[in-house]
Amino acid sequence: MSLLTINKLTASVGAEVRDVDPDRLAADGGLGAAVLQALEDNGVLVFRGLRIDPAAQVAFCRQLGDIDHSADGHHPVAGIYPVTLDTAKNSAAAYLRATFVWHIDGCTPLGDECPQKATVLSAVRPAERGGETEFASAYAAYDALSDDEKLRLGSLRVVHSLEASQRRVTPDPAPEELARWRSRPTREHPLVWNHRSGRKSLVLGASADYVVGMDRDAGRALLAELLDRATAAGKVYSHSWTAGDTVIWDNRGVLHRAAPYAADSPREMLRTTVLGDEPIR
Repeated sequence: MSLLTINKLTASVGAEVRDVDPDRLAADGGLGAAVLQALEDNGVLVFRGLRIDPAAQVAFCRQLGDIDHSADGHHPVAGIYPVTLDTAKNSAAAYLRATFVWHIDGCTPLGDECPQKATVLSAVRPAERGGETEFASAYAAYDALSDDEKLRLGSLRVVHSLEASQRRVTPDPAPEELARWRSRPTREHPLVWNHRSGRKSLVLGASADYVVGMDRDAGRALLAELLDRATAAGKVYSHSWTAGDTVIWDNRGVLHRAAPYAADSPREMLRTTVLGDEPIR
């Protein structure tokens, strides 16, 4: 197995990977397994100034698993999705404003797809102000619970919806917009994800609407409290982007969000998503 030089960035989430260049990422067949293990251990991997080109990024991601091609057409390289508020580069840019709120990707799939295994994001151009990407460990959030809380929360189930995540940034939608949101199926997930590895994490974030069987306000207050605790100061790694940086995160055990930036910001990231194979159970 290829070895990685790792420098931890915080106690709970994030590590910098050193001495890796784009050619090695794309060509070293043993590197994928090392990266997946490092993701399991650290949640987020940062490659500063990597300057990987889009085709090499996709080639590397294939070492981690199957690539999501559902959004192909937004970029000339299949498997690359531009993250930008510029509608000329991404016609679905309006929905990206919901990424300003803590979330886990893939909690409201169209079908029976599992949440994404990992996401790779490379910076073409950072925002002039704001636009940092922040990460918090959902594994650490569970581990920090008391024994009584683990027992009580272990049986709870939560309904997730696109409407819940979009209302957090657009609280008063037009009727046609609301209809589009509601056309996407809601999903019910356990609050505690029991992973195949034996680890447990909390399934929280923008899409989490209400707790099944609880008073709506009380359930939402509980979800908000747990999210606040998971993302408290000292438990977050915030990445300030420089052009050429690449960051990979374990979507199954890491919450993330983008710090807000202006609608006319030049900020542009190139995203490749590795499909998941583990349902939330």
